[in-house]
Amino acid sequence: MNAARILALDFDGVICDGMAEYWQTAWRTYTQVWQLDRLEPSPGVAEKFRELRPLIEVGWEMPVLIRALTLGIATERMQSSWQRIRDRILADSRLSGVKVSQQLDLVRDSWIQQDPASWLRLHQFYPGVIDTLQSLPSRKIQPVIITTKESRFVIQLLQEQGVEIASEFIWGKELKRSKIDSLKQIIDRGTKKSPTVWFVEDRLSTLSKIAAQPELESVKLYFAEWGYNTAIEREAALQQSRIQTLALTDLPTLGGTPKKTAAASKSDAVDISA
Repeated sequence: MNAARILALDFDGVICDGMAEYWQTAWRTYTQVWQLDRLEPSPGVAEKFRELRPLIEVGWEMPVLIRALTLGIATERMQSSWQRIRDRILADSRLSGVKVSQQLDLVRDSWIQQDPASWLRLHQFYPGVIDTLQSLPSRKIQPVIITTKESRFVIQLLQEQGVEIASEFIWGKELKRSKIDSLKQIIDRGTKKSPTVWFVEDRLSTLSKIAAQPELESVKLYFAEWGYNTAIEREAALQQSRIQTLALTDLPTLGGTPKKTAAASKSDAVDISA
C-alpha cells in the first residue's frame, strides 16, 4: 500500500492503556527471572510501579523496575537516574535485557494461550481512539503503529476491537529499529514528494530526540498528554517549540480532511512497508 498522508502512533500510552496487564505480566516475569517463591507482592509495590511506569521505555524494564522497588531503592533516585540503576541491577543479577525480554514474552504468550479472555480484559483503549483509527481510511490517511511491543500482541488487541491494520504497518520491537529510524524510513521512501507525517508519542524524551534530527524536520510531533507521563513532563512539553501538546479529544481531528477525494497519485505516493 502507498500513502502520502501518514499518522504514526505509539501504542502503549497513546492507543491502549494496558497498565493492569503490564503489572500482572511484569510481576509474573519478575518472580520467574529472580526465581522467587513469593506469589504476592509486598503492600504498596503495585502502586509504586504504576507511579513510576513513565520511566519505562522498553517492556523488559518493567520486571527490573519491580526488582528496584523490592530492593527499596528510593523513588527520587529512580526518577533521576533510572537507566544507571537498571543497568546495575542487571549486572548484579548477571542478566541481560535480552534474557528478561525473552522471559516477558514467554509469560505473555503462555497467558494468551491458556486464558486469552482474561488477558484481553486487562487492556483498555482510550476513549475515541478506536473510532479514530477506523476513520482514517476514509480520510486518506495511512496509520502506522511504531511500538516497542511485539507486533503480534498489538495485532491481537486491535483485532479484538474490530480494527484491521495490515501487519506491514505495525512496526514492533522484533524489527529492532528505533522510532527515529522508523520515521526516517517513512521519509526516505518518498518518491517525488515526501509524505506528510504526524507522529503521536507519550514519552517526551523520545520526542525530544526525534526533534533533534535534521532529517525529520518535516515530521509534525505531538506529545500525548493522556499517556504514561508526569505533570513535570507535560509542563516541559509546553516549552518545546518543535513539539505540540495534544489532548485526547483533539486526536480525531489530527490531519484534518484531505484536499483531494481521490487516492494519492503515483507521483505523491510513498511505500512505507516494513
